[in-house]
Amino acid sequence: MAAPSLNKDTRVCISLAGRPSNLGTRFHNSLYAELGLDFLYKAFTTDDLEGAVRGVRALGFRGCSVSMPFKTTIIPMLDAVEDSAADIDAVNTVVNDDGVLTGSNTDVEAVATLLVEHALDPGSRVVLRGSGSMASAVSAAFSRAGFERVTVWARDPEAGGRIAERDGHHYSEVEPDGADLLVNVTPLGMAGPDEDALSFSPESVRAASAVFDVVALPVETPLVRAARAAGLPVVTGAEVHALQAALQFERYTGVRLTREQVDRAHAFAREG
Repeated sequence: MAAPSLNKDTRVCISLAGRPSNLGTRFHNSLYAELGLDFLYKAFTTDDLEGAVRGVRALGFRGCSVSMPFKTTIIPMLDAVEDSAADIDAVNTVVNDDGVLTGSNTDVEAVATLLVEHALDPGSRVVLRGSGSMASAVSAAFSRAGFERVTVWARDPEAGGRIAERDGHHYSEVEPDGADLLVNVTPLGMAGPDEDALSFSPESVRAASAVFDVVALPVETPLVRAARAAGLPVVTGAEVHALQAALQFERYTGVRLTREQVDRAHAFAREG
């Protein structure tokens, strides 16, 4: 089915990110075209978040994906925040219903789904590196999935300690030894100034049983490449992005995607 041509009634969804990419743009727009939906998705960055949120409301944009560094700072600018976001103090999705902006978080559900799909053992010793908004979501997903041997490794003892205490995890300012599962939720390995950085030591990678890197772009981060070279199972940030984007898509359009549609859109998004 061909998508309608752009017109005055076309509904617009956007993303706000510190480092915009084409992943979400290609993912959503390819599905709008496939399903014949009169929607358009466009990525933005801003140094005026309050002004951007006013624009979402004033111009009637249907939805807004929120990425770092805006996931927490956007909360006071919204009319309502669902428990999925309030519990972890991080919004990644905003839906506009006639000027009422409601924030939620689809990252937690996406990560929890991947833990099951990849059959990761809840008894594993986990080191989760990071203390930002996405780390908060990932930590919550591990806690809710029954992982009880998790250490949050972060340079910021206040933020890292707060996440660990909230979710019943341990906290460390230095890299712990002996982890079965390594989870990177930092910008290390992300396209940009840190793209060559390995987020865990080579010794930790060799000792691990699996790796989960939440960085979505590039898919093959230094950590993922090191894990594959060591023959370890890998969960990638691209998988997280695809699942959380599918949940956002449903909130914006009311259409629940099949896994085949998600996989097809995900593959298309990675080509750009």
